[in-house]
Amino acid sequence: MQILRLENTVNFMKYRFPAMIFSTILIFASIASLAVNQLNWGLDFTGGTVIQVNYPDGANLELIRDELTAANFPDAVVQNFGSSQEVLIRVAPRDDVKAEAIGDIVMVALKEGSSNVEMQRIEFVGPNVGEELTEQGGLAMLVALICILIYVAMRFEYRFALGSVGALAHDVILTLGLFSFLQLEFDLTVLAALLAVIGYSLNDTIVVSDRIRENFRKVRKSEPEEIVNISLTQTMNRTIVTSLTTILVLIALFYKGGALIHGFATALLFGVFIGTYSSVYIASSVALLLGVSKEDLMPPEIETEGEDLEPL
Repeated sequence: MQILRLENTVNFMKYRFPAMIFSTILIFASIASLAVNQLNWGLDFTGGTVIQVNYPDGANLELIRDELTAANFPDAVVQNFGSSQEVLIRVAPRDDVKAEAIGDIVMVALKEGSSNVEMQRIEFVGPNVGEELTEQGGLAMLVALICILIYVAMRFEYRFALGSVGALAHDVILTLGLFSFLQLEFDLTVLAALLAVIGYSLNDTIVVSDRIRENFRKVRKSEPEEIVNISLTQTMNRTIVTSLTTILVLIALFYKGGALIHGFATALLFGVFIGTYSSVYIASSVALLLGVSKEDLMPPEIETEGEDLEPL
């Protein structure tokens, strides 16, 4: 592959220190928001009651919310589920009301407003299940980061591994900070989106790291910073095309996919932007700060048998 001339190379690393300062500020702001506001946990984690009802003539969500507010459920989440006739109602647990009775109270309130409403299903998620999901979800992300650290260290070099894991942790913390700051509901779909963000960002980082390693072996007389700039420039077309196609799909999901996956689409949209940014300015910058060099990435020389013998 032909190496780009240096005059055609974008000097990404020129801004690595301002970018890292900006990222550090965002990380501390996200941690502060998580400490103060915490996350707006969904019923998947907190427990509660899920009720699905059917309105043959179509549902008026605002009217349903007013009816539930009058029945002392002002915080109930009311959403269409698949069609305008199907409605999904989520009610947080109440200390003064048994979980089994919440469904009956909700149905009585709805029937007062519309006698033709029909119960489709009712489910209860206990708080113990929610605590287990929270613990298992955090453990899943931790295990994913550890496995990525080991994989990248074995495939490339430990400096790239630390940069990759640093970029992934950066993406996860900022995404959690966004949901905490805006108080968006955090449910299982958002957790799945976080794991998808890790995979997306890792894919970008692996492509960049592979090109950096290849150019370290090809380019003879360039400094590490110049080689990183060359590698980032060579992969930029691929990164832009991949990001744009992903964003187009996620925008369609956000606007046409329904309220149930708004959190999923929001997390992925933000994750695509921040994952592309971290692959350029976090993973590569950390590797440079740790002193990655040509010698670290050159393949070991293999001595053949009899190589050191003097000729007769």
